[in-house]
Amino acid sequence: MVRRAVLPVAGLGTRFLPVTKSVPKELLPIVDKPAIQYIVEECVAAGIDDVLFVTSAGKSALEDHFDRSLALESALQEKGKLDDLAMVREVAGLADVHCIRQGEALGLGHAVRMGASHVGADESFAVILGDDLLAPGSGFLGRMIEAHHRTSRPVVALMEVPPDEVRRYGVAEVTATARPDEFEVTGVVEKPDPADAPSNLILVGRYVLPGSIFAVLDETPPGHGGEIQLTDALQTLADDEPLTGLLLDSPRYDTGDKLGYLKANLEVAATRDDLAPSLLPWLRSWLDEQEARAGSTGQDDPR
Repeated sequence: MVRRAVLPVAGLGTRFLPVTKSVPKELLPIVDKPAIQYIVEECVAAGIDDVLFVTSAGKSALEDHFDRSLALESALQEKGKLDDLAMVREVAGLADVHCIRQGEALGLGHAVRMGASHVGADESFAVILGDDLLAPGSGFLGRMIEAHHRTSRPVVALMEVPPDEVRRYGVAEVTATARPDEFEVTGVVEKPDPADAPSNLILVGRYVLPGSIFAVLDETPPGHGGEIQLTDALQTLADDEPLTGLLLDSPRYDTGDKLGYLKANLEVAATRDDLAPSLLPWLRSWLDEQEARAGSTGQDDPR
């Protein structure tokens, strides 16, 4: 049974300065809900009720968001805003949330290893990257957990990208299985040159791992970029037995990137009954105006 998740969220979010000078990037809203809340809700939907944030200095607001705010609750109660009161209480009760600080940024593998004392060596757990947002309600993490129980192997999420983009990611060496969306992963290469990449299937921010990974991380030396890489530890596991790779079946947004963050806001808003009826006609009209303006000036179509 997988009931714990480790969420590495220690990054400084420098691509979103100046707002991230005082606000953790994970609390930037997707419409009206922090990005990190979508991830915690995804965990809960998959049966995980214990979440560990691996944070850094200046990110206490993350823990505060999932805690009770008695002053706010009292003010909402007095003003009769009972729906809002129920909402903020629900956030505080989503899961058991814990925090530990990663004093020095030594790589994703190091961040995951910070969870060893909380998770333990005998329990499987999920790792979810705070910048990787899936479409709400996707159920993909639950499928990963099911695959982990079925195969008794570590499970990684895979996504196909254009070959010239593999240099930005960890890339999987795979063998097909009888299931069209499932692979045996026999190797993992961190940010290879496209000419040397074993495939164009990249690892994205979802992992279901055995507690034994902590002992492997203890023995994993610094790799690419001088950091302790989770992919190097996964390669060690794959040397003994292939990992299971599950092909992502959900839209995925890189909310650590400005364009990805904007796309996530638009696409989530476009699925909401309270926003879509007004947003979509406005967006079509705005795009038509931009196309007309570009046509009149000889510029490229903004679409």
